[in-house]
Amino acid sequence: MDMAFDANSDVTDDALLVAYGNGDREAAMLLTTRLTPRVLGFSARMLGGDRAEAEDVTQEAMLRLWKIAPEWRQGEAKVTTWLFHVVRNLCTDRLRKRRGVDIDSIAEPADDAPGAVQGLIDTDRAQALQAALNQLPERQRVAVTLRHLDGATNPEIAAVLDISVEAVESLTARGKRALAALLAGRREELGYGED
Repeated sequence: MDMAFDANSDVTDDALLVAYGNGDREAAMLLTTRLTPRVLGFSARMLGGDRAEAEDVTQEAMLRLWKIAPEWRQGEAKVTTWLFHVVRNLCTDRLRKRRGVDIDSIAEPADDAPGAVQGLIDTDRAQALQAALNQLPERQRVAVTLRHLDGATNPEIAAVLDISVEAVESLTARGKRALAALLAGRREELGYGED
């Protein structure tokens, strides 16, 4: 039985997953629309900008979500926490398999920026950030990416990484300092100038 869901409704991810688990395809469509862009972005950043692999990871993670829907118990975990935990593991597995691949040599996705010059600047900045992120230890990269690029809260990140909130704060702070150090000499080159 399908319930009438509005794309702008305040129905929680949890409620949508339970509705899908009970056979509501409309709930699945709304949840997919909500979660896929975030999962794809996180996957792409974890995989060094490889859009094709990120799409594969996103598809696999969403399939796993649909498989567990009938058994989902509301209130035990947030859907996004569970999903980002799965995505992190899938990305880690793929990165381990391709250790011999130079992640920096992978082409960035096409940029839809309005102007050519701004597009080049944005691409350089994204490549510099991705290269710097790739140099961070995995847990720091995950914490910084989830917090500052995906907007996850510290408790959500703690659940994804299976660590305390204090440990997340420490990982995020160390990751930010490491990124700042890695990018310090490139401000002018990346179009930021000396403020």
